[in-house]
Amino acid sequence: MWKMCAVLSVSKSGYYAWLHRPESTRSREERVLLPLIRMVYARHKKRYGSPRIAEALCEEGYAVKKNRIARMMRENGIRARGKRKFRVTTNAGHRHPVAANLLDRRFNVTAPNRVWVADLTYLRTAEGWLYLAAVMDLYSRRIVGWAMGPRITAELTLEALQQALGRRTVRPGLLHHSDRGSQYAADAYQRMLQRYGITVSMSRRKNCWDNAPIESFFATLKTELIHEETFITREEAKRKIFEYIEVYYNRERRHSTLGLRSPVDFEQTATLA
Repeated sequence: MWKMCAVLSVSKSGYYAWLHRPESTRSREERVLLPLIRMVYARHKKRYGSPRIAEALCEEGYAVKKNRIARMMRENGIRARGKRKFRVTTNAGHRHPVAANLLDRRFNVTAPNRVWVADLTYLRTAEGWLYLAAVMDLYSRRIVGWAMGPRITAELTLEALQQALGRRTVRPGLLHHSDRGSQYAADAYQRMLQRYGITVSMSRRKNCWDNAPIESFFATLKTELIHEETFITREEAKRKIFEYIEVYYNRERRHSTLGLRSPVDFEQTATLA
């Protein structure tokens, strides 16, 4: 101990004064706060950064600023999972008619069932690829329809659309936006949209930013679930994705665009207002 004091140029009296100094208020608070941060971080499977952890703790009665939580997370090596880039999965090289980009990146929607966005992605299992098609209500970012299968087909995207139509109240004027891939330009898919009086919008060629909200959802799904799991079978992957979408993402996960509320909570709050 005395050797360390000498190395650090600290006197014996100074060392003893530090040793017996009362713990500061800040130190006491952070000694209590750090386990709470770790608890929320673990509960959400390392998915939350400081803004969502701060909001979660605030709801539980702990008023603490996100900057303080960010510093404590940084000092203790607690980091939310980062996102990766992904490849394009749809094929725009077809002869089906394509629609104009009517959405034009106007992603702020004032009511549910005004704009739906659709897309598909993929994930690896030991049995081979599994593809996921999803439909999102742009108002609440809620996934209202989805389907999974071993191949990218028009039937897969149509199944996701049919699920959304079965769950939501649809009125003429709803705008449906997707990329211009063959799965969305297919005759059967377009007939279903026409049947419900849904207006069609499509992204410009090779422009993922035109459908950024659902691209962001897929990136979040992969960051928070897919990249942390090794799926032996497609059925195992389906169960985990079902749980992520229906139990976690729609009902629990706080969305920055929604004022750190979950999609379901955002819709319910708007209904009561």
